[in-house]
Amino acid sequence: MNALTRVTSLSTAALAAALLTGLVAPPASAHSHGHRHQDERRAPFTAATVTENAGGTYTVAWNAPGTHGVTIRTGGRTVARGGATGSVTVSGLAATDRRWFDLVPNRGTPLHLADRLIRLQGTVNFRDAGGYRTTDGHWVKMGEVYRSDSLEKLTDADLAKLRRLGVRTVFDLRMESERTTAPDRVPAGATHVVADVLAGTGTFTSMPKSPAEAEAMMVEGNRFMVSGDTARTAYTTVFDGIGTDRRRGILFHCTAGKDRTGWSNAALLTALGVPQETVMADYLASNTYRAAANEAILSHLPAPQAAVYKPLLDVRPAYLNASFDEVEDTYGSFRGYLRKGLGIDDRELKELRKDLLVG
Repeated sequence: MNALTRVTSLSTAALAAALLTGLVAPPASAHSHGHRHQDERRAPFTAATVTENAGGTYTVAWNAPGTHGVTIRTGGRTVARGGATGSVTVSGLAATDRRWFDLVPNRGTPLHLADRLIRLQGTVNFRDAGGYRTTDGHWVKMGEVYRSDSLEKLTDADLAKLRRLGVRTVFDLRMESERTTAPDRVPAGATHVVADVLAGTGTFTSMPKSPAEAEAMMVEGNRFMVSGDTARTAYTTVFDGIGTDRRRGILFHCTAGKDRTGWSNAALLTALGVPQETVMADYLASNTYRAAANEAILSHLPAPQAAVYKPLLDVRPAYLNASFDEVEDTYGSFRGYLRKGLGIDDRELKELRKDLLVG
């Protein structure tokens, strides 16, 4: 199967700035010293991104309210400096598998970031699951967990690159028919784990007859990915793997990397405390990364058939919202879904956050 598949924060920047400039003096107590030391360990960034541009340049943008400045480093050297808010374009860097940047504030924890997209010849939607800020100010580490579309077209150069990037475990969310038709190519030494979300259920085997029917099928499919028995088994396998493999380098994927993979990453980010508007944006990004591939498919279809097929190729807010609605309807809360649906208790969730969050 090629297609399956809600949003607030209060800023303390003014108070932080006042404390830094001495306009407000905190009480001199052990309690206040504890908070100050904790704040100094926090990553002060409210936003930060690295974007690789055409021509090998990189744009690094950040917002770190309450700081006096941020230093940008890569490859062991400083390439830019800026204030609490800034955006710089860096050029003249040597080619590398993946260019990492350290955003170092004058106080607080730095961030280690790269462009989220992993550029490969055989995929279009291979991305880092990390690089997002949580509601409590932590950041999801990058370079630990990845998401992707199908791997059968990976070249030998792609496989070598993924091995150098440390991909060690691949969770295949596809059905048996998909795995047989397009078997995965995985990096040498990597473990391939089948985590079939649909697992012979016979679900979604017929084509819809109208765009409305296609969208309804996608909505129902996203509900199934939350409460369906085979789906819960598959996602339990993935979460167990993420939680127990301290080496990380974990990849989960399906065919288009947008629906079964989309819910896997949405569930992971939500469990880590990433706000829903960010989770939704990550989910919808598949429309951007898959735009050319989807257009190539639709352009070869008669207009009426393309209209029916387009909802299957898209990711839409209604699809992911259907999954979160199913969480509420079936488990009462997302925490209930983790506990009852996937068997993740409070201790395991705490360990997952400890392992995958920084700052």
